[in-house]
Amino acid sequence: MEWKDLLIDGYSRVPEFLENVLKGLTQDDLDWQPRYDCNSIGWLVWHLTRQQDAQIASLIGGKQLWVTDKWYTKFGRQPEPDDVGFGHSPEQVSAFKSPESRTLLGYNRAVVERSKQHISSLSENDLDRELNEPWFQPLPTVGVRLVSILDDSILHAGQAAYVRGMRQGKGWQKY
Repeated sequence: MEWKDLLIDGYSRVPEFLENVLKGLTQDDLDWQPRYDCNSIGWLVWHLTRQQDAQIASLIGGKQLWVTDKWYTKFGRQPEPDDVGFGHSPEQVSAFKSPESRTLLGYNRAVVERSKQHISSLSENDLDRELNEPWFQPLPTVGVRLVSILDDSILHAGQAAYVRGMRQGKGWQKY
């Protein structure tokens, strides 16, 4: 198996997992927080998709799908490219109102598809290209960033599943 196939397989698993996590959830379920200062399922799925959209757009030197495809309108938010959830206060997280599961999944699928297309376009040499981010030492490479994006997506998808388990108990997941 080639490195591209491994990365594409990893990225493809996130929307598949999220479909299961989001299946059958109500608006109340999507917006429920275990505590006032905890993330909701809807916020977690929005955030993991926003961070991937922003970081892949940065890697390709393009605009985020959030803006170009006007996903922000479906989320009732502004077209602010920097609004990805990093640094959100408990009040901002509580104020987040999730769209329905179909919209969360649609945005995630679009972003993952773009990520997979970008990965397919890369050469092995591209993976070693250092990113101009001097606040990180050593400087990250494209390959490191692609793994980091995937890692963040998987972590937040798992958190969304955990919050669903807190909300509905252990039996929600069907194998």
